[in-house]
Amino acid sequence: MCLRGTNKKMNQMKASLCISDLHVAVDKKTILHGIDLIIEPGCVHALMGPNGSGKSTLAYALAGHPRYTITKGAITFNDEDITKSSPDKRARKGLFVVFQQVPVISGLTVFSFLKEVYQTYTGILIDSNRFQEFLFPKLGIVAMDKRFLNRSLYDGFSGGEKKRLELLQLLLFNPKVAILDEIDSGVDVDSLISITNSIQEVRRNNPAMSIVIITHYRHILQSIKPDYVQVLLNGKIVKSGDILLACQIEKHGYQTI
Repeated sequence: MCLRGTNKKMNQMKASLCISDLHVAVDKKTILHGIDLIIEPGCVHALMGPNGSGKSTLAYALAGHPRYTITKGAITFNDEDITKSSPDKRARKGLFVVFQQVPVISGLTVFSFLKEVYQTYTGILIDSNRFQEFLFPKLGIVAMDKRFLNRSLYDGFSGGEKKRLELLQLLLFNPKVAILDEIDSGVDVDSLISITNSIQEVRRNNPAMSIVIITHYRHILQSIKPDYVQVLLNGKIVKSGDILLACQIEKHGYQTI
């Protein structure tokens, strides 16, 4: 259930993630110019904007990517300032980011990758048999065959296969906040259905999880109903609303914002 409120101080106390006056630079060029956003437990936010508006920059900054320099502002996660925290510390605290672009790692199987990341993320040592018992029931949710686990990580993966693997990690790690960067980009209709089904299953299992869907399109929002829609233009959030704002953008574009 999304915890809503009109009092900003009250919302900050409840917030899973609070972004305050965030300025971010890449290679000394400022991309984000003062982002303010409060993500409450159980809420779904849709962050929309044209190419180059700063959406992916925000995702990388939240993840703690070293190339993305926070020059001003703060990121607070469950009342703790994580502005200067390392990416792995942010992940262990429950902040999960699915990126649009992922690297190919030949020679490392999907199964080995998932097992190692699970152990690092949870701090729990687990043998392969027990991890299989934990992992296999989740494969069906993301329409993934067991043979997929023997493939090299992201090597030759289609767009839909990449997204399914990212969502499988979401199911495994069950984070407090998930940032999904263009999870619907470059996938066919069947993959999009699988993606939305997976997100809905995650939400059923963990209603308190907050989700931020970064997208260009309204299609995924027809199934994953957002509580809030924010529009990012030129590195600033210029408008907030609900699903009707997404419909307006689809019909008239960003020129009317």
